[in-house]
Amino acid sequence: MRLTAFTDISLRIVMRLAVAREEELLTTRAIAGMLAVPYTHAAKAVARLGELGVVEARRGRGGGLQLTARGRDASVGFLVRSLESAGDVVGCADDPPCPLRAACRLRTALRQAQEAFYASLDTVTVASLIDAPTGPVLLSLTTPAERAAAGAP
Repeated sequence: MRLTAFTDISLRIVMRLAVAREEELLTTRAIAGMLAVPYTHAAKAVARLGELGVVEARRGRGGGLQLTARGRDASVGFLVRSLESAGDVVGCADDPPCPLRAACRLRTALRQAQEAFYASLDTVTVASLIDAPTGPVLLSLTTPAERAAAGAP
């Protein structure tokens, strides 16, 4: 099973926000730069994470993003289930639909495997993802402007 780019970006945003200091309010643009993802993709991910109650976005001067308590305590399984599109691993009902779908056992086996995948992620929390060595690496991420100001390529 492969996660969508949307879920991947969303999880990376959550992880970066999880290591932010309380007074550090990062903008969507800054996080997009730190994670080397397009701003529009990051903005969509932040909007969805806000809908889930995982990220709080404050607008205006002095605004920015913060991970909520719910976001810090969230399981990765919850996040992945919420961010991935609902549906089967295979396209049984695609156009044209699979002619085997009425009597196929593969669909059920794949659904069970998908749920086992999510269940294994239910034991992993966002807070556990930022333990060393990941947390320090996340804190070291800078925006392209910060890298340029420091003379880095």
